[in-house]
Amino acid sequence: MRTGTNEFGAEAIVIDNTVVQISGADSIIPKGGLVISGHGRAKNWMNENLTVGTKIFIDYKNMTINSYLTNDSFIFATKEKIKEIDQMMRYYKDNDIYYDDSIAHNYVTKALDNLKRANRHPEDTQKYSSMAITSANKAMQYALPYYKNEFKGVWLRPTEKTPEDIEKTLDRVKKYGIETVFLETYYQGKTIFPSETFAKYGVQPQRPEFIGFDPLKIWVEEAHKRNLKIYIWFETFYAGNENPMNNPMNVISVYPKWANVTKMKYNSPTPVASLSEHNGYFIDPANPEVQTYLLTLLEEIITKYKPDGINLDYIRYPQCISAKFAGYDLSNWGYTEYARNEFKSAMNIDPVDIKYGTPQWDAWAKYRQNKVTSFVFKTKQLASKYNIPVTAVIFPDRFKSMEVKMQDWKTWSDNNYIDGFTPLILTCDKDTAVYLINDIRVNSKPNTKIYPGLFVAFMNGNPDDLLRQLHESRKLKTAGIVLFDFAHLDSKYTNVLLTNAFTPSTPSQTTLSKQSTQNKKDTKEKKKRKFLFFKKKGELTSAPQSDINVKKASN
Repeated sequence: MRTGTNEFGAEAIVIDNTVVQISGADSIIPKGGLVISGHGRAKNWMNENLTVGTKIFIDYKNMTINSYLTNDSFIFATKEKIKEIDQMMRYYKDNDIYYDDSIAHNYVTKALDNLKRANRHPEDTQKYSSMAITSANKAMQYALPYYKNEFKGVWLRPTEKTPEDIEKTLDRVKKYGIETVFLETYYQGKTIFPSETFAKYGVQPQRPEFIGFDPLKIWVEEAHKRNLKIYIWFETFYAGNENPMNNPMNVISVYPKWANVTKMKYNSPTPVASLSEHNGYFIDPANPEVQTYLLTLLEEIITKYKPDGINLDYIRYPQCISAKFAGYDLSNWGYTEYARNEFKSAMNIDPVDIKYGTPQWDAWAKYRQNKVTSFVFKTKQLASKYNIPVTAVIFPDRFKSMEVKMQDWKTWSDNNYIDGFTPLILTCDKDTAVYLINDIRVNSKPNTKIYPGLFVAFMNGNPDDLLRQLHESRKLKTAGIVLFDFAHLDSKYTNVLLTNAFTPSTPSQTTLSKQSTQNKKDTKEKKKRKFLFFKKKGELTSAPQSDINVKKASN
């Protein structure tokens, strides 16, 4: 049984009144235990007060959750971290004959020594446990080896407006050990470069912030000088959240019949926005004019700029609600004049008159899924002419993806229409990440490469969680990872990756650096919040239970 918490929440798994794991979303509820879940201010309280080893007391009468730390809390957390690192190192020893664990092992030894001191000196348990955790953290960073052939990518939205700024950003990319940039080139219905295709179609030929400058040319040229690759991040059927009525050169203003619409608003006189997707507008995958328009743009990019690959994003219909909710069929997209007429001519029924749960509905869903698949196939044909790979952003959970986004990615893999997937792993939790990645793996052919898109930095997760997900991704035999995204990839993430996993071993890494006995930042007093109270360090902290969900397994 799982909690059902979405990817924006925080969760803590509790057994015997002790936090045994900090999770991210949709955690498995342990038998005899519980899961604490929270969003917003509750999530903030959890992030500040709950760690592995924290003791939990739930006051159901007063609706509060109380957390406190004891000596056992610090020792428990240290032991769990060392155990986790030992398992990592054992994996690499068993699977890599060249694996060198000497540095990681030295840090583990230091952690164990401090753990012994923590047990021998109860009055200084927190001090020695803190020192042990510091050593264990470093051990984890060194436990993950560098793999030369591992794909290391990052999604990047360009904001640089001069060649010099682009060069500086690429230097940082190179410094971080990243080798492939997924450059957002066509997004929100506009291009970063001056597009001849768009000019011919009479739509806005370039994003206004880049007019007078061709950044794509510089990105590709300078990346190649640094032995970096550029994949074109291409937001296929998404036209952005600008109201088309406010811009006469918006693609939907110029071609209003291309606009995608829901069943509920199929006869709307104005463009229909997807409320669940930042009020964004989409164009119709079923319309052959739309597909020609986008394929012409892709060919312009490929022939003029010679990128190293294509990454299709928004390669789907807009999101509708789940089929388990009332109103599912009304929230579905694709009820354009073109699609309705074409389907009606083949099936003798207007999709507007089809209800969910009927055989006709299955045919209507397949019709839309096939339209997306058709575009993937055509893109693969185009890219193959120029010998560059095509990857696609997909959503794990194959059946849900088909149900709410009309994205049948398994068919793409089964028919070799795609070279690789960059699935969105929208969680900080390693177990959830494993579940999502494995769903992609078991539903893809072996020759379809999988590059999990890790969102730990974007979600402001613990840097250790990034290492954990990289490690689990390797265990599942993926081809590498893509980080989302460069704007959120600050030093706390790049530092842990550069310790070893993204940097080849060098002589300077063979000696342990001196460590301070105590990190002053760890003792920094936390800010008070209205919905909780803090006492002296080590004493009780509490939050109203009404802010937080407590989920138990059913008997």
